[in-house]
Amino acid sequence: MRNFLEYIPFVLIAAMVRALPRGRALTFGKHFGRFLLPLLTKRVAIARENLSKAFPNLSTQTIQDSLRDMYEHLGICAIEMLRLDKFTGLKDLNRFFNISGEDNIQEALKLGRGCIILTGHVGFWEAGTFFLPLLGFKTAVVAKPMRNPLVDNYIRKMRQNSGTVIINSHKGARAIMSALRENHLVCILLDQHLKGKGSVVASFFGRPAHTTTIITRMALRDQTPIIKAFTYRNPDNTYQCHFEKMFLLEGPSDEENVINQTNLLNQHIESGIRKHISQWFWIHRRWRKCCENQD
Repeated sequence: MRNFLEYIPFVLIAAMVRALPRGRALTFGKHFGRFLLPLLTKRVAIARENLSKAFPNLSTQTIQDSLRDMYEHLGICAIEMLRLDKFTGLKDLNRFFNISGEDNIQEALKLGRGCIILTGHVGFWEAGTFFLPLLGFKTAVVAKPMRNPLVDNYIRKMRQNSGTVIINSHKGARAIMSALRENHLVCILLDQHLKGKGSVVASFFGRPAHTTTIITRMALRDQTPIIKAFTYRNPDNTYQCHFEKMFLLEGPSDEENVINQTNLLNQHIESGIRKHISQWFWIHRRWRKCCENQD
């Protein structure tokens, strides 16, 4: 019953924004994000602390402006997610997306080991579920299911509309390996807190953070090529994404090297965030006190 009661307003809002022209819908999302800024005080405090520690030289005003821009951006992305299946065909691909570096993907797939797309919650991270299959790539995305199964089912349909396969992050190791063996792309967002088995404490913006080792261990063992990519939103609500040249992780699969290589992957995510700091999910509790105490 609780899930159903949460789903009712969600689906009503989704129906409203889906009925609007895209420009008006995204404008609504921008203003809604700004409206939430003074209301979500705990999340804003987390984001302010994260920004301050990641960029200690930023002024108080710059941090406040970044927080405002981030909430506007997240509001836009939320509305875009609810309308994801409205992107259709090459016409919308060419109209709203500037994609480069596809040749780097082709080069990686020639190795026959699949390819890991290394990304994070930067820009409009859901966009690849639309344009990667349209570009001709068999694609799987590793995603954490939402707590409300009704909302999760709605979002899953949006993500799978263009042919992307969604892999449950809680039990997806076999599915990831299977997709890579079939020479598919597997998109993994590395920038979330994950404690316990399958994680290590690695540096992220100079602070210790629990980080999954699934990419590191698979890439070391199978020499799976990795390509870094982020889909940034432009001021006119178009998007740009560049797939960089592939790289391979080096060295043995012992614990020391797993940590070293995971640090390297975190640095790649950092570099993507630094390009547009207001387009990352700073409200996420990426750093936890238990982790900092452990360090």
